[in-house]
Amino acid sequence: MYDVRYSYLLEQFADPAPILAEIGRLVATGDFTLGKPVAEFERRFAELIGVRHAIGVGSGTDALKLPLKALGIGHGDEVITAANTFIATVGAIAETGATPVLVDCDDSFCMNVDQVEAAITKNTKAIMPVQLTGEVTDMGKLMAIAQRHNLPVVEDACQGILSEFAGKRSGTHGIAAGFSLHPLKNLNVWGDAGVVVTNDDGMNERLRLIRNHGMKNRDEIAILGCNSRLDSLQAVVGNWLIGQTSEITRRRIENAAYYDAGLAGLPGLRIPPRRPNVKHVYHLYMVFAERRDELYKYCLDNGIEAKIHYPIPLYQQEGLKHLGYAPGTFPVTDRHAKEVISFPVDQHLTRAQQDRVIETVRKFCHGR
Repeated sequence: MYDVRYSYLLEQFADPAPILAEIGRLVATGDFTLGKPVAEFERRFAELIGVRHAIGVGSGTDALKLPLKALGIGHGDEVITAANTFIATVGAIAETGATPVLVDCDDSFCMNVDQVEAAITKNTKAIMPVQLTGEVTDMGKLMAIAQRHNLPVVEDACQGILSEFAGKRSGTHGIAAGFSLHPLKNLNVWGDAGVVVTNDDGMNERLRLIRNHGMKNRDEIAILGCNSRLDSLQAVVGNWLIGQTSEITRRRIENAAYYDAGLAGLPGLRIPPRRPNVKHVYHLYMVFAERRDELYKYCLDNGIEAKIHYPIPLYQQEGLKHLGYAPGTFPVTDRHAKEVISFPVDQHLTRAQQDRVIETVRKFCHGR
């Protein structure tokens, strides 16, 4: 249907035979629950991020929720996060019983750290910055605030594998971080899966208990936990792909730079600021368009599968009305909801496809 499609999964897994062969070997062992493939993937993921511990869990959402539970966060507590994030961030906080407290973003798509301190109350128990689109929050400034107020930081790095702020990788700033392995992430599997990383030995031990019903062993329950184990089959897929993550990231960064050059200076279109101290890994490539909805339709009509992330501000969604935020509370988030448009940026794009995107956008901006 589209000359330039958004999902690249059919290309990425055009030849699934090597993975299916690995799965066949797994089936022959019966090692289906927290088995050797999971342990291997956890070791390799920890090395990839540069941390001591990686704990495989059932989803990216669980990778955010479980560290909060491990910190003892629950009813009556507050967790500060970004107003423009995907629902999973706020949902993970709410699942613990805590209240999400939102702050606005800036044009990096990440939370405006200058607004964080004003949101801290006596009930604040943690801060959860979101490395949205593969960009990175100003973690230097945020960690200084967190340390002043003695608050743990749990990074939502679900979109930020291998991203960096000031040379320090996402997932290594706070006490823990959650990553997603959803099929369209930069490191992906064949369904839902996630990973929590930490350098804290006590957090590692508690997370491993929580994800597996709180079981110390087959017969002893140390704490109340849940069932959120990385599936062995998904670990097989992850192990097959993890060695490609750096190259995938390099290609996405290269593709984004090509777009930036081709789209620069177009009337009614603005490229977000590219901060020199940030390694942006482009889970999403987004720009600002004054006539976004018209451009979106024009792209679709001309064979370009663009996307909008996200057209309705999260705090204005029906399911979050109970948080009590009035329309207009977060003006930058509101503006982004009206202006941002996403173009395919994945590692399988050809230059010809990118040129089709650029030429289509140029024609629209110049009224041709």
